[in-house]
Amino acid sequence: MGVTRYISTLWQLVRTWVVTTVGNIGVADIIDMLIIAFLIYKLLQFLRRSRLGLIAKSILILLGALWLSNRFGLMVVHFATSRAVELGILALVILFQPEIRQNLERIGRKNFISFLGKNDDMSAQMFVTEQATAACLQMAKDRTGALIVFQREVSLKEEAETGTELNAKVSAALLETIFYDKSPLHDGATIIAGDQITSAGCVLPLTDNANLARDLGMRHRAAIGVSEKSDAVAVIVSEESGAISIAIEGRLRRHLTEEAFRKLLQAELVTEEGAQRFKVRNLLKGKWHEKNSR
Repeated sequence: MGVTRYISTLWQLVRTWVVTTVGNIGVADIIDMLIIAFLIYKLLQFLRRSRLGLIAKSILILLGALWLSNRFGLMVVHFATSRAVELGILALVILFQPEIRQNLERIGRKNFISFLGKNDDMSAQMFVTEQATAACLQMAKDRTGALIVFQREVSLKEEAETGTELNAKVSAALLETIFYDKSPLHDGATIIAGDQITSAGCVLPLTDNANLARDLGMRHRAAIGVSEKSDAVAVIVSEESGAISIAIEGRLRRHLTEEAFRKLLQAELVTEEGAQRFKVRNLLKGKWHEKNSR
């Protein structure tokens, strides 16, 4: 009976607290919480898409050390971590000022609907993948060497700055032109972010992996290097053999068939929703052309 009475009393206290708390929450409080939750979500999205996210983790570790040192009375550690946090935040604002400004400008250029996340990025993924696939297959037939890097969540801004800025919409013809052996940009890497070719002729970090096959050239080593440093997908077309390879997370998948290459690239870059939108648009476009050609 004692246990039952204790549980009953505890339940009554919890119930009273919930009723009292919920009863005091008004419409303004709910809107306030939703706005804060949305802003935190957008901040996390920004951190994930930039290298600031990696540094934010380090700041969280420092904050954890700061709290623990204060909790257990470790005065020297507390003093050192508190100074590190203060100087670190100031250093971040100074070092990443261009990136912060660029993202604020990007937010300012968006309309309200796209800011909420309802944009056309997912349907554009399929178009970009189709154009890149067509270009790579043609360059493989022509034995034209190529290195194309698809940026995902982690920014490749530093790598893009080593090349020539283009900011042009992705197309198979443009990719083939860039890697034409007479082009001044054909030796470097081309970086694609979203549906834009941001830069061409870029220099990428080479991998330090000493266990790679000896027949791998600079393009393959650069592709593996950038895939180790970020979550990017790097596609390589061999100038000697015309073979197509893909580097993901430091791993190289070589000598892909046309079907395997297409499926792997789509699996890595295209969401299911984006692919469905692309198919629907192409179907509607085909019906429109058929109707107007009669």
